[in-house]
Amino acid sequence: MLNSISIKSLYVLALAEGEGVGTAYEYFAKRLVLAPWLKSAGRPARMLVAGLPEKYGCSLDFLQVAAELGADVTVVDERPSALEKLQSALAAAQKEGWLTAVSPTYVAAVSMAALNEVTGPFDLCIASEVVQRLEPAAREAYVARLAALGTAVALFTPNGDNPAHTNISGLSGLTLAELQALCAPIQSPTTHLQTGYIDMPPFPPGITRSDEQREQATSGRFEAVAMWGLGFYARAEKILPTAVRRRQSHIVYALARGK
Repeated sequence: MLNSISIKSLYVLALAEGEGVGTAYEYFAKRLVLAPWLKSAGRPARMLVAGLPEKYGCSLDFLQVAAELGADVTVVDERPSALEKLQSALAAAQKEGWLTAVSPTYVAAVSMAALNEVTGPFDLCIASEVVQRLEPAAREAYVARLAALGTAVALFTPNGDNPAHTNISGLSGLTLAELQALCAPIQSPTTHLQTGYIDMPPFPPGITRSDEQREQATSGRFEAVAMWGLGFYARAEKILPTAVRRRQSHIVYALARGK
């Protein structure tokens, strides 16, 4: 259902957001778990991007998913600056020939927990780096609201069991057990919940690159080979012991859909 897109190609979206290869790797890792799950969940006609990242990027990868699936997409966030940042990043990506057919509906919310400004139903509600920035009580209401709005929900959040990542990134996180507990109220005999760890790039967090180095990464042969190798590494993450993934993964995720 999703196209096969390399990390090098996703790097174009990361650059449009002002990010680097770490973000492109993250986008690739998320696609690896979304692709088979979406195949089982069915092709969504309406997508809700339920909040934008707290700090890094603007979830252009989710707009790419919408473009590939031909879904109508709505983006909601309570921060006008985040919505403006996404619009600027989308314009930059479109100049490079990406996401040219995507025209999101932007909604400014008063409360991410309530999302009163959004009207369902949606076939897919998806968000990355959102849950951890909400107050604990608001997190529960947010997840319940997404479950009410959408027939399928996908959440990605920083891994609270990897302090090396959260400390350097400046983000708070949730452990996998905390995310599972947060999603427990939306489970039922007719709901399938899949959780796990992803995003273990083989380089330390916090690496910065010059504009010249970023430009070289889009055209250099060595960089292309290196990113090709990263793609194989990302696919191999799932065979690593759970204890290693718990300590080293940057992201924990929860995917919920009707059986």
